[in-house]
Amino acid sequence: MLYGHAMTVRTGRPNFIIFYTDDQGYGDLSCMGASDFRTPRLDRLAAEGVRFTNWYSNSPVCSPSRAAVLTGRYPGNAGVRAILGGDRKTPGLPPAVPTIATALKQLGYRTGWFGKWHLGLAEGSRPQDHGFDECLGFMAGCIDYFSHIFYWGMNQKLGGARPGIGNQTNPLHDLWDDGDEVWRDGEYFTDLIAERAVRFVREAGPAARGEPAAHAAGAEPEPELGQVRDQTPFFMYVPFNAPHYPMHAPQRYKDRFAHLPWDRQIMAAMLSAVDDAVGAVVDELERQGIREDTFIFFQSDNGPSRESRNWLDGRQDPYYGGSAGALRGHKFSLFDGGIRMPALMCWPRRIPAGQVVDEVGAAMDVFPTILNAAGGDPSQYELDGLDVLPMVAEQASSPHEQVFWEMGNQTAVRRGDWKLVLNGQLVEGEPPAEDVFLTTLADDPGERENHAEERPEIVAELRAAAEAWRAGIEARWEQEWKPKISGYA
Repeated sequence: MLYGHAMTVRTGRPNFIIFYTDDQGYGDLSCMGASDFRTPRLDRLAAEGVRFTNWYSNSPVCSPSRAAVLTGRYPGNAGVRAILGGDRKTPGLPPAVPTIATALKQLGYRTGWFGKWHLGLAEGSRPQDHGFDECLGFMAGCIDYFSHIFYWGMNQKLGGARPGIGNQTNPLHDLWDDGDEVWRDGEYFTDLIAERAVRFVREAGPAARGEPAAHAAGAEPEPELGQVRDQTPFFMYVPFNAPHYPMHAPQRYKDRFAHLPWDRQIMAAMLSAVDDAVGAVVDELERQGIREDTFIFFQSDNGPSRESRNWLDGRQDPYYGGSAGALRGHKFSLFDGGIRMPALMCWPRRIPAGQVVDEVGAAMDVFPTILNAAGGDPSQYELDGLDVLPMVAEQASSPHEQVFWEMGNQTAVRRGDWKLVLNGQLVEGEPPAEDVFLTTLADDPGERENHAEERPEIVAELRAAAEAWRAGIEARWEQEWKPKISGYA
């Protein structure tokens, strides 16, 4: 909601916000096709900017995906290739790898992280070590939404457990405010994130400097529309843990979707809470008069989880509460259901509204896109991502000739509409669904038809490129990262 004639607060440099969700499928936004629940605030961002149809995560799992969006690199080039553990000694993102927060801080930006980290708990790997001034959130991969306790390993055996101690890990409290452990028992974590993110924006606006906010009762006369005020620009990274298990939501959200079966009800409730949180932040941008000059990006980290731990009744069946829409695959898979993401980009001052962009982009593109927009120099950093602002502001083609992925024994490449998946997996722990799978995504976005036998020349070309890329990742891992990093789950 706009309040009166909102003032314009400009410095010539935009603010930046990254919203990131967790295990949200391609089909789980109403603007992406969900028909059993609505996400009106995210839909509004799509209407005011860009909705992507071919935007990718750089990994089908949490930690590597987050490493890519923050560093602008393929996960293997950032030193994070797998899901990281939750022990407080777990190392993660190497201190020497710069993040977009590091780069923007050097340009005078105020930086904040509020949400899930999952890039290491040891000294050198935490948010404060990677350019963030203000922080609230948890370090591991998942927590109870109300107690903020990490329970994930409770059913895992520990090698060499001492007699009388047992074979299970202990629960671990995991909530931190600017590096200090804090206890906020009973407060829903998505609400905590929203509250802190709104406060961060408010403190960046005119009210924080004693100037009248556009909506304040009894305020001084408002500036004319277009009047410029000074403002220190900010970067805020808001990685929600929803809708990652445990499947928790306040009753007020579950009541909105009482007509749905439980698995979809809780999914809709968790995402509705996220939608409201995004809306609260956008509302505060408008109150502070800085919406026009704020670049907002939204995506999920990977595809929907089918892990049985999503159920809360002990059943071992795969979970189907999340939806990848028409895509094949899910979390852990390099078929598109695991890596093609719901994604939105909105910047009213530069990006035309109402666009649906079919060109290919990836999470690693966010770093160079933001840095260029802030007036920085991406050539000063090792980056695999490319600036996609021309793609959304000037209707240019994708800057990518090809994009690669790796996960365990799986390797994949997309070049144009052709996509090749090697050892593609659909069920974790089972043999590959296909050793070699080739499709053209323009004709077969659900990856149902394998054209590998019909087009051996395309297979040979893409396979050579994918295997050469993977060999480089493996060599760097053995020579540079592996000697320094341990603690992968």
